[in-house]
Amino acid sequence: MRRLTSTVLPLACLALASCTTPRADGSPRIQTTNEANRENLTGAVRAPLRDINVLRTKIPPVLLAAIADPYARPEKASCQALIELIRPLNDALGADLDTPSQDEDDLLDKGRGTALSAVAGVTTEAIPFRGWVRKLSGAERHDNLVQAAIMAGGVRRAYLKGLGESRGCSPPATPSHELAGSTPPTQGWKPRYPIRR
Repeated sequence: MRRLTSTVLPLACLALASCTTPRADGSPRIQTTNEANRENLTGAVRAPLRDINVLRTKIPPVLLAAIADPYARPEKASCQALIELIRPLNDALGADLDTPSQDEDDLLDKGRGTALSAVAGVTTEAIPFRGWVRKLSGAERHDNLVQAAIMAGGVRRAYLKGLGESRGCSPPATPSHELAGSTPPTQGWKPRYPIRR
């Protein structure tokens, strides 16, 4: 029995080590470990499994290709070809910076996110020497790869939109310019909700 346990347990861990987790809503959009931990209660409870690299964020192939060469010249540079290259990036990354953000977070959503962060924090504190465990298990390296994929995908999308702009294409093959002329944010702190005095 002891020999069976010592053989099966490492094999089970190796099998689980390659598990990737998609988003709970089924969206192809990539998410960081922090986003996965705050997505829902299941994600918060699974936080330690991410720390020991049993569960990993799946990186879409379009972002892995962007890491390899974010400035690769497209074979065809027509407006339609650029749109076909930008759409998978939009699916993987979400809305671009040229799209007005819809700030729909209400207090209930913020409270939910805070509560899930607390649950994830409690579950990850169960791992002693968590920083070392993340480093030795490869979880930290994978999280760095996810961040690099997000950055490379953003650079790739901007490059393709710049090509579209130079060719006179219309959105989504070029920036939308919806935010042109908007006031830049200030660095001072201002309360989000009215405060009674």
